[in-house]
Formats: sequence, C-alpha cells, structure tokens
Amino acid sequence: MSEATAAGTRTIAVTGATGLVGEELVKSLSRDDVAVKSIVRRTPDRYESQIQWDTKNGFVNPERLEGLDAVVHLAGEPIAEGRWNDKKKARIRNSRVDGTATLARALAGTTHKPKVLVSASATGFYGDRGDEVLTEASEPGSGFLPDVCKAWEEVTKPAEDAGIRVVHIRTGIVLTKSGGALGAMLMPFRLGVGGVMGSGKQYWSWVSVEDLVSIIEFAISNESLGGPVNAVSPHPSTNREFTKAMGRTLSRPTIFPMPGFVARMVIGEMADALLLASTRAMPQRLLDAGFEFEHSDLDATLTHALR
Repeated sequence: MSEATAAGTRTIAVTGATGLVGEELVKSLSRDDVAVKSIVRRTPDRYESQIQWDTKNGFVNPERLEGLDAVVHLAGEPIAEGRWNDKKKARIRNSRVDGTATLARALAGTTHKPKVLVSASATGFYGDRGDEVLTEASEPGSGFLPDVCKAWEEVTKPAEDAGIRVVHIRTGIVLTKSGGALGAMLMPFRLGVGGVMGSGKQYWSWVSVEDLVSIIEFAISNESLGGPVNAVSPHPSTNREFTKAMGRTLSRPTIFPMPGFVARMVIGEMADALLLASTRAMPQRLLDAGFEFEHSDLDATLTHALR
C-alpha cells in the first residue's frame, strides 16, 4: 500500500521546491491537503518530508521514491542570472539534462511507480520564429536553448517506457514580482528608463505564476495530458506591447529604447536567446482540455503581479 493510500491523501514529490515556481506550488498543494516531499541535494533536516539526491549520482535512499502519486520536476540552473559563457551554458544544460535523466531512471526503477511525472521545459524549445503561431505540434527551433529543451525532454524516456505518464511543461516568461524576468525589469521601469528592446516586434509568451501552478496541478490530475504542454497565456504580446503595459501599470514613461546591438553588448548571447527572440506560443492542448486561465489579459496580470 502506498503512503498516499495509507494516509488518505496524495503524496507528491517536488524538485526545485524552494525556487520561484516550486515555492508557490508547494504552498498550493499543501492547501489541498497533499503530502509534499521535497527532493533536495543537501542532507535532509526534515527526514519525513525530504528526499536526498544528487543530479548525477542518483538518490541516497531510492526506496523513498516508492508509492508516490506524482513527481513534479522543476530543478535547474537559473537561465537569466549572470552572463552566459561556456561554463554557464554547461551548467544550464547539465543541470536540466543530467538531473532529469537521473530522476527518470530512478522512477522507472521503482516497484510502485508514480502515475505521472510533470517535468519542466520551456518555450525556448521553439527558438526565434517571428510571427509564426506555435503549438505543441510545431517543430523545434535551432540554437542553444532549443537544443537544451529537446535533450531535456528526451531524457524522460525511461520513465515513459516504464508506464509513467510524462508531461513536459513548456513555460514562457513567468510574471511575478518575486523574481525572474519581471523582477529584473522592475527597477529600470520604476526609474522611468524602461523601454522597447530591439525592434519591439518580437513576441514574448508569458504566464502568471498562479496560472502556472494551476497548470501543473491540472497536468497532475488530468490523465488525458501527456507529452508537451505550452504553459503560457493564450494572448502572447510583442515586446512593444509588454513595454507599454509595464508603463501603464507603473505609471512611468517608457521612452528609452534598447537597440539590439546595445542589448548584445550589455547582456551578451543571452540577449538574442531570451530578449530579442520571438516566440509566439499558444496553449492549444490546455485549451482543448478545458483549462481556464485566471490571468489572460496582460494589463490585468501585471496589475495583479505588482500590487
């Protein structure tokens, strides 16, 4: 009998539980009377609620993965923190690919397997695609981030082969003032020096942190979902639209543009991959499955996030 059955509640393990999204997910799951186990790299200080692992060498006590109802995998090197160089890019890739492969193999080896593995991915899978509308059926792009995302998703195959339903949550820009891209933008915009980046025509696919948590929970419980799921608002915005919405929300001018060549000088390669690339992703599979977004209007979402 699984621990979840014995306790009368679901037991869900989460990697990256202290991260930007993981922390909000754990709070939400706990409110729903879910027993949450954090998968951590340090020596556990709360043995009952923590499972120790190493992203390369595996789990210290792999038997503690037995009887879980679901696993949510969110851990990975922050993409937008620090300038990209060869070492940073290797950490971005290895933390995602090695960690996901280790987790997938460990779950595949359990006797009482979880029903579902919800594993983070990103809309970076599609690369820079201009005005093209991108659904989960779209082909991957080319470049560093698409290559990382493809490998990230592919290494879950051992879990899928073992009969575990695997969902790849392709996340866009997560809107929360607690950190991430929006947190980094706040200071220049509040100082009145925010502005359009590059041409301003590039599409940014975004999602509120609350909707992202709801999407993960929806993916856990909805047995019809498997494979890639675009976790983004159904209304992606151009950078120019996003910039103007930020100005309206903060009541600040947005008259200082950042040309593409300046962004590349200041931020390096990351500018092309994250800020100047255009990814117009649509959450087609979520809409088809009946998911209802709480935040789909950009102005209202920014007002909510920055309140």
